[in-house]
Amino acid sequence: MPELCVTNGTIITMDPQGTVIEGGMLCMEGGRITYCGPASSAPPGTGRVLDARGGLILPGLINGHTHAAMTLMRGLADDLPLDVWLNQHIFPAERHLTPEAVYWGSLLACLEMVKSGTTSFCDMYLFAPQVARAADQAGLRAVVGEVIYDFPSAGYGELESGLRLTQELIARYADHSRVQGAVMPHALYTCSRPLMERAGQISADTGAAMNIHLAENAGETAVVLEKWHQRPLDVLASLGLLNGRLWIDHGVDLSQGEIERLAAAGARVAHCPESNMKLANGIAPLHDMLAAGVKVGLGTDGCASNNDLDLFGEMDTCAKLAKASRLDPTAAPAPEVLALCTRRGAAAFGRPDDLGLLAVGALADLIVVDVDQPQFTPLYNPLSHLVYVARGGDVLHTVCHGRVLMEDRRVESLDEAEVLARAREQAAALTGRRAA
Repeated sequence: MPELCVTNGTIITMDPQGTVIEGGMLCMEGGRITYCGPASSAPPGTGRVLDARGGLILPGLINGHTHAAMTLMRGLADDLPLDVWLNQHIFPAERHLTPEAVYWGSLLACLEMVKSGTTSFCDMYLFAPQVARAADQAGLRAVVGEVIYDFPSAGYGELESGLRLTQELIARYADHSRVQGAVMPHALYTCSRPLMERAGQISADTGAAMNIHLAENAGETAVVLEKWHQRPLDVLASLGLLNGRLWIDHGVDLSQGEIERLAAAGARVAHCPESNMKLANGIAPLHDMLAAGVKVGLGTDGCASNNDLDLFGEMDTCAKLAKASRLDPTAAPAPEVLALCTRRGAAAFGRPDDLGLLAVGALADLIVVDVDQPQFTPLYNPLSHLVYVARGGDVLHTVCHGRVLMEDRRVESLDEAEVLARAREQAAALTGRRAA
């Protein structure tokens, strides 16, 4: 018998055929979907039932790039260039990070994601075991890695410890149903050739993804050219790292030839339009990447450079930025953008077959959006409204791996009041600034 059913809503399956089921029902057992179809044909069950209340039932959203614990630095340093923001504000603050701060900052991020409809995220940060712990406690799906640099880290000290921690994290979560470890060198401008070679070897030996900031802006490319005497993607190719395990963040400064090489290698890209806009990094060639067949997902980046984790807002920005940059109102249509956070995003997340869609056998990650509101009325095109109207606060229910994380806007997997209180304490201790 199904453990959980969601009924009385319109199912946006996000399958390749674009199937939409009105008056639909989803049934789940063992973390997987066992029925997806009309409620009138659903099997009998005695498990828990969530009433979608006439809303839209869709796959849980996938955040392809963030730094969860940077919720504690939300609004700390705004309106600055990337190099100034990073070197004069973020890196100095991160030297004071503690495992407890990262844990509570990550729980705050998880709380925000549960409430705004994100069920999967990829996270690169310090004290990564605490990020993984928070994701597991919150009931979310995550790919997590310890960010590694050439200089000593507040999280692990010297590089050898960081590499060892990376291997331990991958091994620890190898059989976990929701959390995975990955290899995460920060960027080519903060990592040496020996570090990149060793990171690549860990990825090859374990099969884990290798996630790295790459081609974030033209300034980064200039620095990499000076340091490595090659463009960023050429560096990775020369190291044998341009493959299907490669997962790059941003990908703003890419040529057409580089885009085609990414596609041919099966590499993945996390497109972060709001962060790129805020830091004035430029506009990633989304249209060209999708046309070439690159596996692209959408990411928010961290809250210090966005400043939220709301993927609905990110989708709206993504679609409009693509249209404005190309002077083409048909660019990045709503179904294509929604796919970046669902079915297409799942391919970038490394789960192309069973994540990001609602179908029998797929992972039971889903959300319900409440459309019984003025801003959704009238509802001619549900997919259009999900991109151009919906925001995180419109999410009614959140389910991940068949577990209810939120029902009727009440979070069940976390103590919301405790998370908010402890996060405020940790932010004050970290920055020396008390905020409301």
